[in-house]
Amino acid sequence: MSWESSAEYYRLINQAMKARMGEHRNARSIMCTVCFEDIMALQHAGQWQELGQQMQCAARQVEAGGADFIVLCTNTMHKVAPAIEAISGIPLLHIVDPTAQALRAAGIHRAGLLGTRFTMEQDFYRARMEQRHGIEVVIPDESERAIVHRIIYDELCHGKVRDESRTAYQQIIGNLQKAGAQAVILGCTEITLLIGPEDSVLPVFDTTRLHALAAVALAAEDEKAHSCAH
Repeated sequence: MSWESSAEYYRLINQAMKARMGEHRNARSIMCTVCFEDIMALQHAGQWQELGQQMQCAARQVEAGGADFIVLCTNTMHKVAPAIEAISGIPLLHIVDPTAQALRAAGIHRAGLLGTRFTMEQDFYRARMEQRHGIEVVIPDESERAIVHRIIYDELCHGKVRDESRTAYQQIIGNLQKAGAQAVILGCTEITLLIGPEDSVLPVFDTTRLHALAAVALAAEDEKAHSCAH
């Protein structure tokens, strides 16, 4: 939901589309940007019904603009994915699915999860990962979840990338490894600003990149079908 991760999505999608299609073939897209200050306040107030309604409004906007499918560029707000799917006439590319597919392809069956407290603690994310894809999810302890959450909202969403915060995340990832995690899911689209594969003792599965690349694959199929129709 922050523009910081939205910009990362935009970069990844267009770079990957050009690499896939060649020449100057950037991705045709429609972006609806919401006010993250309002979203954040509603999240922390537990107003998920109102958040669902706001995401429905955004989904209608991109659908009216001619989009073929929806990419919700945030892990946390997938809590209201059912609300979007209930009113949308186009598919929602759920962020858990390409992440889980990459984990399974790598032979991972037990993964640590970093994200907002909402993503780590509530069932909407972990349940889909476990029940639909058979991947067990391990989360940090209470104090570590507080650290992960604070750094996301107070720093990364403002574009602040601090070495001490990277060190804190590295320690938490190390503890996830001790708890039996075979890999770590960067389950917040801003975490990629702070942690890369070189920063982790565990293999890193970046939901931002995996989601963006899945969007490109789907868009390229649509582009090919569109070209064939002409």
